[in-house]
Amino acid sequence: MKMKIRMNFAVILAVVILTACGEDPALTRFRKNIDDFCTRISEIDTSINSIDAESEDAASELLTCLDDLDLVFQTFSELDFPEEFDYLEDLADESSEYMTEAVKSYHEAFGQDSYNEQMAEYARQNYSRAYKRVQIIISFLHGEEPLDPDLTIEYENQ
Repeated sequence: MKMKIRMNFAVILAVVILTACGEDPALTRFRKNIDDFCTRISEIDTSINSIDAESEDAASELLTCLDDLDLVFQTFSELDFPEEFDYLEDLADESSEYMTEAVKSYHEAFGQDSYNEQMAEYARQNYSRAYKRVQIIISFLHGEEPLDPDLTIEYENQ
């Protein structure tokens, strides 16, 4: 009986020790939030790509998807980045601002019973800027340095 108690105690202690040696809960939560963000973007992208461009409701469906995308980007910008990734928070904020401007401009481009090609191009540029910032953030989170000719990286001397 004592042997069983000791064995159970040893197993429980080992589980507690191994669990305690795990990753920082805040970092785990952050990674889950990033995964959720990427999953949600993928789902919205699939919805956008499944819109029948010949449909009478195509523009309305697109704008609804873009509104959802804007909300996802806003949530992304509100994430609390762990200390080791604090330097990426401004990029997350910028990505959200660009997406909000893109969505607003797409609404204007498709509004008022006509299509405004110049406004749509402006929207597309902001949309691209938003995604470019997300790609840079993801690269840094993966421990990679993004290869982008428009990106300047300044290192601090420690």
